[in-house]
Amino acid sequence: MRDAPPTEPGRTPEDDVRPSLVQRRKAALRFEIAREAVRLFTSQGVTATTGEQIAQAVGISARTMWRHFPTKESCVLPLLSAGLDFAVAELRNWPAEMSLLDFFAETCRVGELPAYTPVILDLIRMTSTDPALRAVWLQAHDDALPVLGRLLAQRSGGSADDLSVKVHAATLNGALRAAAEDFAQRYADDPAASGEEITACLLAALRAASEGLPY
Repeated sequence: MRDAPPTEPGRTPEDDVRPSLVQRRKAALRFEIAREAVRLFTSQGVTATTGEQIAQAVGISARTMWRHFPTKESCVLPLLSAGLDFAVAELRNWPAEMSLLDFFAETCRVGELPAYTPVILDLIRMTSTDPALRAVWLQAHDDALPVLGRLLAQRSGGSADDLSVKVHAATLNGALRAAAEDFAQRYADDPAASGEEITACLLAALRAASEGLPY
């Protein structure tokens, strides 16, 4: 039997399986639905927007849209997950000799934010006032938690089921969420804000997390 190829640090075997064409098309459609949902939520409000309007904006039937999402608010999940997916993808390139704070500082300094970042920030701001969107935002972070746990477990040589790894993953997850929310609110009226500002928010959150509980 042929051995499986070695997995890079921070990666799991399932991470190396390329999505099929059908899966990529499904993901692209879900992302387009999410973008149109945010556009309509922003322009006319969440309450006034219907699932049928979102489907019409995308050019699909309402029946097709409901096969992908159970509620109109859940349509935005792919966008909220995109920011976390970006952070996880960067973490897979985290050098063994570099601290987490230094890695994020370097990554944010030389990297570029995704093109859809302004849309995500508009959406994050809406999650602070709409309970249903807030639930979707928290779901995105809940979905990311086991992925972060596996990354940290592989780096430490421990198990994702270890309590310490779970706590560290939850801490990192919370810091990412707090930084995104702080950046979204702080620069709501400054569309020119970019990587430098979000880096400051992220590093401040990570420093607070790394200091532990001072109580």
